[in-house]
Amino acid sequence: MRRRILALALMGLFTIEARAQTSAHVGLATRVFHPTQTRNWRGAEHKELRCTIWYPAISTAIETKQTIGPPDAPLFEAGSAVPDAQFEPALRKFPLVLLSHGSGGSAEQMAWLGTALARAGYIAIAVDHPGNNSREPYTAEGFVLWWERATDLSEVLDGVLADAEIGPHIDPERVGSAGFSIGGYTAMELAGAQTDVSILYDLCRERTDSSQKPDKGAKDADTAACHIPEMRNMGSPHQMLQAVRKTSGESLARSGDSFQDPRVKAVFAIAPAMGMTFTDDSLRAIRLPVEMVVGNADPIAPARDNDDWIRMNVRGARETILPGGVMHYTFLDTCTPEGKTRLGTYCADNASVSRDAVHAKVADMAVKFFDKSLKSH
Repeated sequence: MRRRILALALMGLFTIEARAQTSAHVGLATRVFHPTQTRNWRGAEHKELRCTIWYPAISTAIETKQTIGPPDAPLFEAGSAVPDAQFEPALRKFPLVLLSHGSGGSAEQMAWLGTALARAGYIAIAVDHPGNNSREPYTAEGFVLWWERATDLSEVLDGVLADAEIGPHIDPERVGSAGFSIGGYTAMELAGAQTDVSILYDLCRERTDSSQKPDKGAKDADTAACHIPEMRNMGSPHQMLQAVRKTSGESLARSGDSFQDPRVKAVFAIAPAMGMTFTDDSLRAIRLPVEMVVGNADPIAPARDNDDWIRMNVRGARETILPGGVMHYTFLDTCTPEGKTRLGTYCADNASVSRDAVHAKVADMAVKFFDKSLKSH
């Protein structure tokens, strides 16, 4: 009888704990971190790391719709949350997921995933990458020095763990990372992937040199990485590279270094870009769980140049290609009618595609992946 009572008591404890790890309410906070070490800010106006945080909130919190853009004419929907709500009481600390936005995007553009993770019992934190976010002027350095993005997430992790209000709620042994587009590349860096920048510049030189014909192994449409929409009016990749040689020689010299953060235990990459620049040796050395998802109609970061290369070289990596015409920018937050009118390609999905439905599916995949990779630890 005693054993039965003890067993029932333990079952009740685990039930309460599990329930505490799944929240129907999402809290929203912002933080600005000022790393103490000297770093390259990529020509950014703000010498700081600005972050958006989603977390499990107390059950009495009342959510409100969040948007991106002018309050009277918002451009994107950003889910619903409770600004500065109290944390949900829990018997255990919450796992943490670091989020990285796409090129020229913003931390808020990860709201569709951040809110879903918070509802599932995670703390999710996204950073505005300096020089490469929509909240301040773009810089050539922000686009060229891609490998520096990993340092942003590592320093954000330092900052949030030390934060007096949020840090005590985080389990530092259960940290993952997820990202979209170049943010997916960034998450892979944290896992240990290293970059050979010459691969991209050789590819772009070959595609712009009319005297050369693409070799057999190069697909005709492989020019997307050389002409991404966010870089328009900034010159070719080679012109941008020359522009930053004067300001960022030290950073360029370490482009092939490892930026692995051993605190990160799992990576979920959404339409990762620049995958072809990862060295095969560094990918083969990765021992973390890695999962990727990409749309079958993605013209910016097609699977053949990115996910496929990563999957072939990372042991145990999983790849899902979403059918039905899912494109690259489908993974941005859902556009408002105003956004669809003003933002063109960033809001243009195939007629058969529901952006909300894609978000729900991919968020569910991410939660299940991190549940298996982090919560079981």
